[in-house]
Amino acid sequence: MDNHDLVYAKEGGIERLLQIMRRLRDPQTGCPWDIQQTFTSIAPYTIEEAYEVVDAIERDDMADLKGELGDLLLQTVYHAAIGEEKGIFNLQSIADGVSEKMIARHPHVFDKKSAEKQKQDWEEIKADERMTLNQTRTLDGVAINLPALTRATKLQKRAARVGFDWPEVDKVLEKVSEEAIELTEAKSAEHQHEEFGDLMFVMVNLARHLKIDPEQSLRDANKKFTRRFNEVEKKLFEKGGTPTLSNLAEMDSLWREVKQEEK
Repeated sequence: MDNHDLVYAKEGGIERLLQIMRRLRDPQTGCPWDIQQTFTSIAPYTIEEAYEVVDAIERDDMADLKGELGDLLLQTVYHAAIGEEKGIFNLQSIADGVSEKMIARHPHVFDKKSAEKQKQDWEEIKADERMTLNQTRTLDGVAINLPALTRATKLQKRAARVGFDWPEVDKVLEKVSEEAIELTEAKSAEHQHEEFGDLMFVMVNLARHLKIDPEQSLRDANKKFTRRFNEVEKKLFEKGGTPTLSNLAEMDSLWREVKQEEK
């Protein structure tokens, strides 16, 4: 089967997808939009598709999850195609690289060892990887473009590895109170911005000590807020009203009603 036939093969799998991408990126016959894309221009779509995968999982929509995983795979294939064109990597070398990494990071699976030795090996493996990448400082290698709550958690975990951490949750709670007071005392918008960031950062630390994923916790809070506000809006519609025609007192009363109904 030649490349042209592979594009239209219903069960061509990953090779079909790779060939489709090559056709889209062909400088002479490809799609003008696809041809002009770069690693940088595609990056926001990669992040967006990853979040849509998580959304499908949280909605327990397996049909949508299949589609979203395909969209995320397309992003990997897109980056691989650009890398192949530049002669720096391709999908095969990407797969080989992550395969080697997974084997190296799981000696307890591929080379049976004790739990304590596994933990020791893991830290040594990560340290070696950072050295290879010239990441000699404790916080080197924590991706800048991670969601802020996730990055704060990773930064704090890195610092905790070298002993820079509160030993007890009570100390973190004291720091939360301290930062909240500093926020209320801030006068300028710039100072408020800074103090709010400090408060958010220490709240992430509190979540870490309580073994809570702050990103997931906030997503769940967003879902709860959406659900409750939708119910408030529904109750207003049933009374012939709308949020814009209502007021805070009425909506707050309905909000409390919704909360009570959920108990």
